[in-house]
Amino acid sequence: MATKKNQVLVPDHVYVPKHEIITKQEAEEVLKKYNCKPTELPLIFVNDPAILGLGVKPGDMIKITRKSPTAGESLYYRYVVEI
Repeated sequence: MATKKNQVLVPDHVYVPKHEIITKQEAEEVLKKYNCKPTELPLIFVNDPAILGLGVKPGDMIKITRKSPTAGESLYYRYVVEI
């Protein structure tokens, strides 16, 4: 007897922080602020389950917003790459 698996969308899970694509201008500001190149940021693969449905492509930059009861809100940035 075959069982049907329910599809779980990772970005919609309560424990997955908000991921969003930032504009090229915002990306330039981030790189200037941290005095780095895009490839010096932590990387995220284009097929990462957390960014499914965002329409990302290699070369995009992702902003991750994490909420914490103690730290408030923290921002993280990732550079999208192919495998």
